[in-house]
Amino acid sequence: MLFTDRRGGISTPPFDSLNLALAADAPASHAADVEENRARATRALTPDPVPWVPMRQVHGAAVAVDGAHGPACDADAVVVTRPGLAGAVLTADCAPLAIVGTGAVAAVHAGWRGLVAGVIGAAVRTMRDLGVEPVEAIVGPCIHPCCYEFGPDDLAVVESALPSSATGLRATTTSGAPALDVPAAVRVALAEVGVPRITEIGVCTSCSPDYFSHRRDGTTGRQGLLVAVPS
Repeated sequence: MLFTDRRGGISTPPFDSLNLALAADAPASHAADVEENRARATRALTPDPVPWVPMRQVHGAAVAVDGAHGPACDADAVVVTRPGLAGAVLTADCAPLAIVGTGAVAAVHAGWRGLVAGVIGAAVRTMRDLGVEPVEAIVGPCIHPCCYEFGPDDLAVVESALPSSATGLRATTTSGAPALDVPAAVRVALAEVGVPRITEIGVCTSCSPDYFSHRRDGTTGRQGLLVAVPS
């Protein structure tokens, strides 16, 4: 698996530099820059050129598997079970989550709407339906409560979607405003579906200039989580 940051690419500001996502209002060279950036990221994941499983992230709970759906579908998680493919999710504050099992790996895009929709549970159930038991989850760089001011009504929505035993989701920003603790919410969702081991990279995308952050910058690029099954 590979978590990218914004360094090492060729995109120009405000998408500089290893931006992996297309944007509608970008310069004419943008698509070619993204193609090159994706190639660089893929080469860092695996020495052999492999296609990405196509999907469109929509902050929901659908799961793509090995590209079996054909052309890009609406999904926020991808499970890869065979060599020769890369699963990828793109983020700029949402949590990128890798779930590892013997013979399969998943990449999950877990923003607050995806957490409410149940995307983490959906990815784990898909792996189990394929006969793969998840053994570890790795939570990548995402926004932390210090920078994630969040309205009380939306906090209540997140809390109501997670187990009644969930605690620690409400926090405060560095300025004292109500905040959502995204890493804590991801931990709760993983515990609910019985993933036994959780590792966190522990970087706040809004605090670190090495990462794209929509909350900090507005118009910006996307870093990625890429996963593949070894050949």
